[in-house]
Amino acid sequence: MSRKPRIAVIMDENTSVDGTRYDTTKAYFVAIQRAGGLPFGIPYINEMIEPVVEEFDGFVSVGGRIQFPNEWYVTGDRSRYPASERLEVEQALMRGFLDRDKPVLGICNGMQMLACLHGGHMVHEVRKTGPHILTHDDRTAMHSVEIVPGTMLARIVGTGRVDVNSRHQEAVVEVPGRVVIAARADDGVIEAVEIPSRRFAIGVQWHPEAFANQDHPCNRLFDAFVHATQH
Repeated sequence: MSRKPRIAVIMDENTSVDGTRYDTTKAYFVAIQRAGGLPFGIPYINEMIEPVVEEFDGFVSVGGRIQFPNEWYVTGDRSRYPASERLEVEQALMRGFLDRDKPVLGICNGMQMLACLHGGHMVHEVRKTGPHILTHDDRTAMHSVEIVPGTMLARIVGTGRVDVNSRHQEAVVEVPGRVVIAARADDGVIEAVEIPSRRFAIGVQWHPEAFANQDHPCNRLFDAFVHATQH
């Protein structure tokens, strides 16, 4: 029997309260397990970074609301989220997996980090960038995204449009040439990115794990991610 790939999942925390607890939805673990992987929650412990990068097969950066560096934002903007020790550990993990060309899947916060580590820039409140902007920060909201033809995401999902959930206040608004925009909402907001220099490095702004118990095209993203860790 072949060994199932081991997937490192950075833990989120209760930043909206006092940051004293790890607080991560079970859906990430369900989605990875159903795709054939073995998920492990990773705490914010610096001495774990090297063994995790060396010994695990893939990395998932989950959603969250933590303070990113000022230089990741457009001029004059900054994060108003709480500072977190997650930032240092997560950056090191993501860089480590990318440097070794091990698969990386970024979700919400994770997509933003993936883009910004490659030179992208963000805004803290996307709703304030124009009157045409949809509601993106509502746990009950759904909206359609258009997936860019020819991208890895398009090949994985197998459809040009998909309805997704929307749970983000911040958004990536600028990316350099080494980052490919893989999906946009109808208001133009960037909803997915990928790094073509890596064999699998995709970030999505929505929460595909929320569909783990449904028949939804986004489940193919976890299937493709886990499959990539085995090749």
